Parts: sequence; C-alpha cells; structure tokens
Amino acid sequence: MPLQTDPALMLNTDGSIYHLCMRPEDLADTVIVVGDPGRVHEISDHFSSVDASSSNREFISCTGFYHGKRVTALSTGIGTDNCDIVMHELDALANFNLATRVQNSVFRPLTIVRIGTSGSIQPDVPVNSFCLSTHAVGLDNLLHFYQGANEIFDQELTAAFAAYAPWPPDLSKPYFVKGADRLIDMFRPFAVAGITVTAPGFYGPQGRFLRLPLTDPAMINKLQGFTFRSNRILNFEMETSALYGLGALMGHEMVTICALIANRATGQYNADHKTVVNDLITMVLDQITR
Repeated sequence: MPLQTDPALMLNTDGSIYHLCMRPEDLADTVIVVGDPGRVHEISDHFSSVDASSSNREFISCTGFYHGKRVTALSTGIGTDNCDIVMHELDALANFNLATRVQNSVFRPLTIVRIGTSGSIQPDVPVNSFCLSTHAVGLDNLLHFYQGANEIFDQELTAAFAAYAPWPPDLSKPYFVKGADRLIDMFRPFAVAGITVTAPGFYGPQGRFLRLPLTDPAMINKLQGFTFRSNRILNFEMETSALYGLGALMGHEMVTICALIANRATGQYNADHKTVVNDLITMVLDQITR
C-alpha cells in the first residue's frame, strides 16, 4: 500500500485512536481479543504487571506482561461491525504515525488471537471442549466492502458449499476464509479443529426461533451436513469471518479458539462456564508466550 496521509483516521483530542482510546505505545505485538469487556480483566489478572489500559464503550484494553512477554487484551464487543472498527484501529496503531496521520514506512504485523465462547452444532463435539477455527464461514457481507476480498477467500470451499446447500437469494452469499497456519498449528493439539460459522445476529441468523418465523428453517441441518476435504462445520459465533478476512487483507496473523459452552444438537448447556473459559485463557497465554 502506498504511503498516505489519511483524513479518515479519526483521533481524540488527547491524540488517541477514536474508538479504542489507545496510543501506539499502548499496543503489544501480540493481542488477545474477546467479545465480552469483562473478560479483559480475567486475562489481565494473569499478568505479572500492567503498563497501559483504556476504556471506551465496549472497547476495554489492558497491556501487560505474562512470562516476560508483552501482551494486549482487548474487547471487541459483539459482531462483525465492531470487529471492523477494532481491526482498522489496531492496524492504524501499528502502522500509522497518529500525529501526522501518515502511514509508517516499515510494516508492523500483529499476532491476534480471539478467545470466545460458542455453541457446537455437531453432536459428537462435547460441551466444555475447545474449538479451533481453521476457517470461518461468513454469513455477513462485511468483506464485500473491501477490494481484494475475493483473493483471500477459500474459493474451493466457497464453491463446494454453494453447490451443496442452495442459499436463500435474499441472504448474503456465504464465503470461507482461512486463519493463520502458524497459529492453527500452535493450538491444534489443544482443541477440536473445524470450520466456524460467523453469523450477523444471535437469533434468526443462528437458526433460533422465538416468535418470528425463519427464512430458512433447515439452515442448521445444512451446516451440520457439509464436509469438504475432511473439513466440517463445528460451531456458531459472531466475529471470526471479519477478523480472518480483515487480518488477511491487512497482513496480520489471526486465529480464533472458543470454549464450547453449549451443544445445539444435543441441547446441553454449561451455564457456569467460568472455569472452562479460564482454562482456555491460561492455555492461550502459555502458548503465545513460549
């Protein structure tokens, strides 16, 4: 990307980035993102020291040290729209001079790990296990706003799914995008690996029916039955397609690993999932600081 002065780069009066309220020196090269703002402090409780923190709306950050390595924990809030904000502002913190709004001449890549909670759609994947997202299926349309998106999609998986499961024409066409191979290999020994569906909502887009009828009542069955190149769809959540897609376009390494606190196929749910989430936090911290 050519160097540019960008008026779209919005700052606060104190010079921090607009939504995250962070400065470049507040950001570590390794970032853990979580949806729940309260989970940031569950991560930072593991730090030996903290040297930066911020809070604005759902965006809470804390940067400190774990096993001698600097790590940033940051909440995104829920949804791909929030992840659009987070990814652009993280990239700006890493790769722009905020004072001049000029892109830095040397690119700074980030390693970003999403820790989340999710529900499995496969009956053989148990509650309280960890799910590693090798790919995300985007049911949202966020990536289509950016040039080059088709180049980072897994076209074989996307085409195979389109052939397998005719999709309602009024819905966004599903696309598949892969996580970072290095990070997938790092976490594979600790989790069940598979494809994650990123939905643009919690109810209808994830096949939940209360009073409003669904456009495609068979959606979950379609997702459960899809397999290609030994890949199958394991779970629903609401952020990973945006993270993987924007990360690939920007040049940052991304991976998502979720604690499965429910199983949609069996009806099981762990309402008291704090222990399994803490186990996931500890495992991720140990692996990224080795």
